[in-house]
Amino acid sequence: MKHLKKWLVMPLLVLFLSACSLPGLGATYSEDGIVITGGTTTEMQIMAYLVEGMVTHYIPDAPIGLVNNLGSSTLNHQALMGGDANVSAVRYTGTSLTGELGMDPITDPAEAYQAVVKGFDEEFDQVWFPDYGFSNTYAFLVTQEFSEENGVTKISDLAPLAESLRAGVDTSWMEREGDGYDAFRDLYEFDFDTIYPMQIGLVYDALEAGSMDVVLGYSTDGRIASYDLIVLEDDLNLFPPYDASPVATRAILEAYPELETIFLKMEDMLTDEKMQELNYQVDNNLIEPQKAAYEFLEENNYFEDKDVTPLKERE
Repeated sequence: MKHLKKWLVMPLLVLFLSACSLPGLGATYSEDGIVITGGTTTEMQIMAYLVEGMVTHYIPDAPIGLVNNLGSSTLNHQALMGGDANVSAVRYTGTSLTGELGMDPITDPAEAYQAVVKGFDEEFDQVWFPDYGFSNTYAFLVTQEFSEENGVTKISDLAPLAESLRAGVDTSWMEREGDGYDAFRDLYEFDFDTIYPMQIGLVYDALEAGSMDVVLGYSTDGRIASYDLIVLEDDLNLFPPYDASPVATRAILEAYPELETIFLKMEDMLTDEKMQELNYQVDNNLIEPQKAAYEFLEENNYFEDKDVTPLKERE
């Protein structure tokens, strides 16, 4: 690994969930209520408010709770498994395949979807719904100027230039199995001159400032539009799909069967570009996630005119 800079691994604080550990639970909401989990990222917060807004619109009398401070897919999963919540606003196929299900990465989106649907049904008694229409996967990014000057639109285009390029990447990606640094070198058969592992939030600023030539970010990050960056095509399919979907326990679906229709109305309602735009509104324009989510729902009339096919009829 040429010129690889040393980096510090920060100790992680592990959050243990209990019946009274999550805000929004306990006395405020009964065991029969709908409790939705979100996350600490902008995207996860927006998606939590989108689900909350849809549920409030279609089931106005239901007691609804929102836990919008869980920092990982694992914590979202633990909340549902422990009975602290019953709906995850957003989960990602690639993350849950290798995480909660402990499977190897699957690069075909349809196969990945079927694997999580089956796995969550059989192992956790939960329903993994069809995706929202966007996928938040790892993505190599360059500036518009770099792309035009060098004719670079896909990852393979970097190969002739790689020996002179500085790349900023997510620290955790360096050691990931399946779609990490080692897999990248094996599949694309080139390496960068210098690789700088860094926190994912810093890579966009580093690219904008000219400190990096190429960086590894997330495909729906609002800063892609803010900084006018180019997402390079993963032409050899290194990264498995990270299609975003809601997940719900069977118990809450039995208690509130209307939830299935709500989640199916949300199917394909967001493109990568629209998710980038919503993230941009929050991160760049400093709009509150709830406001961005609710305005989007109002603009689309809560998808009231959208007809849906029940899951049983799709089997």
